[in-house]
Amino acid sequence: MNTRTLTLISTLALLSSTWGKEETSITMPASAKLAFVEDWSSGQIDPTKWYMLRKKWGAGNHGVVPENVFLAKDTVDGKEQHVLVCRGHGDQYQGAIVGLHGNAQRVGGVIVSKPYFASGRFEVVMKIGKTSHTAGNPKDPRRPIGMIPAIWTYAYRWVQAGKQSDPHAFSKDNPMYNPHLNHRGWKSNEYWSEIDFPEFGKNQDLETGLYNGFVNKSHQSLTFDTKAAIDGQFHTFTTIWRTHLVPIPGVTDQQVTSYNGYWWIQDKRIPFKQYLGNPLKRLGKDQYSIYSGKVATHFIDGQYVGSNHKFVPSMAAQLNIGVWFPKWAGAAPWKQSTISVASVKIWQFDDPGDVRGILTEDITNNMDKQGKPLQP
Repeated sequence: MNTRTLTLISTLALLSSTWGKEETSITMPASAKLAFVEDWSSGQIDPTKWYMLRKKWGAGNHGVVPENVFLAKDTVDGKEQHVLVCRGHGDQYQGAIVGLHGNAQRVGGVIVSKPYFASGRFEVVMKIGKTSHTAGNPKDPRRPIGMIPAIWTYAYRWVQAGKQSDPHAFSKDNPMYNPHLNHRGWKSNEYWSEIDFPEFGKNQDLETGLYNGFVNKSHQSLTFDTKAAIDGQFHTFTTIWRTHLVPIPGVTDQQVTSYNGYWWIQDKRIPFKQYLGNPLKRLGKDQYSIYSGKVATHFIDGQYVGSNHKFVPSMAAQLNIGVWFPKWAGAAPWKQSTISVASVKIWQFDDPGDVRGILTEDITNNMDKQGKPLQP
């Protein structure tokens, strides 16, 4: 057994021992800082805190548009207040609001935080649908089948190798280019940070939520019971995201390069599954640790739901909330439905595994108000 095999085994053993420790109650380190609070009490959507998407992704839908995101009044804990509403137009909608190519059906609405966040506590008070039926709503107004209500963190960066670079090798022109992440042979990488907590409604099942983790090209999807939230009432969705540093023995100074405050592997002999494209922290001569996601732990109304231990990101991302209509949601045989968000609170932990300043850009739109695709 060679040195690199032993190194890989020791690293995976360390990760495995960490993954085995479940945290089933909501706890925060003493150093946690309340970094973001929103309750829309101003009666406006603050553009310094939020932006709305006009974008289409995935199959079977016509995107999301800002016209489907707005404020309204609702009763929360017995008191009337402003809430954020994200509206979805189903298969029977015939109104004036359109998505891609001017299509009116299967168009949702998503709002995104301007700030980026890493390890911390994310708390969203939200309701899906409503309890009373009105014309055009789903047959069961608490269950907008065919629509995916979702809360998620997301950040993305497209990295291109140099024009003269070998796509199967590291690039001197761009230290972030990694041949293991070569996307469809295009001499490019997708750096991707995402936690879904959760997505409701795959195959019209809103009672089973998707809790997904994405680290660049690596992805795991878990399902947990969410039926407690499918009653048309407000519920508190909490996720605790933790990161840490994981030692990676055997990496030498000759195998890495410094870029944007982090160290990036430049040697194909280092097994990709040890670091997944994440950057390293230099601890001393020939001594490094991986910036790594540790766990994302999920709660509904303070009750433990489940945890993601595998493919938890370390790179900071923006908070997204909204509704959309992917093909895998199934038919949406109604005109419109909504989710309502009463408040958002985010605490930041500044765990040692956080990576900030690498993924930094807002999500780009890809169509205009009439639904005409924008040129990339």
